[in-house]
Amino acid sequence: MANVAGILLAAGGGSRLGQPKALVEIGGQTLAARGVDLLRAGGADPIVVVTGAAPVELAEVTLVDNPDWRTGMGSSLVAGLRALLTGPRSCPAAVIALADQPLIGPEAVRRLIAAHAAGATVAVASYDGRPRNPVLIARPHWPELIATTTGDAGARPFLRAHPDLVTPVDCTTTGRPDDIDTPADLARARAALEHTSG
Repeated sequence: MANVAGILLAAGGGSRLGQPKALVEIGGQTLAARGVDLLRAGGADPIVVVTGAAPVELAEVTLVDNPDWRTGMGSSLVAGLRALLTGPRSCPAAVIALADQPLIGPEAVRRLIAAHAAGATVAVASYDGRPRNPVLIARPHWPELIATTTGDAGARPFLRAHPDLVTPVDCTTTGRPDDIDTPADLARARAALEHTSG
């Protein structure tokens, strides 16, 4: 069976954070490297990392530069999906993760891939009943996703248009979907990481 791919959206400029998010360090790793490890440890392969605001160097991933990153994560998602569609390997689905959510655990990725293996074509990680990230979307839906994704909404317009397709996957115990948008968010995430590793 072909592998499920991983797409890490790491193009943001981090205007409120004061630096590009991909290069922010937490737990001794950049957010980009941590996101790649999350996807890889969860079983995703190959992995596409979409960059924009800052160049990123990572081994054994496909790096895709999104020149339109300022328009929002939608253009980054489209860039990542297009890279998979034109790449050498045909993947049946992709798990989409955000670099600025470093407290999500690999088990969330594993659960989404397991849901796909069980027949789900769209699987969304949920925490305490709320849909968040990461999200798995099967290849047959990628053309519509590319056509409908704009601005900073990411996959949301597609997901809202097709609630019947969505399989919620409970990931409450696998980590936390906290976003890092501000220095205060980063401080909280670092403290949470130290707490769990200590």
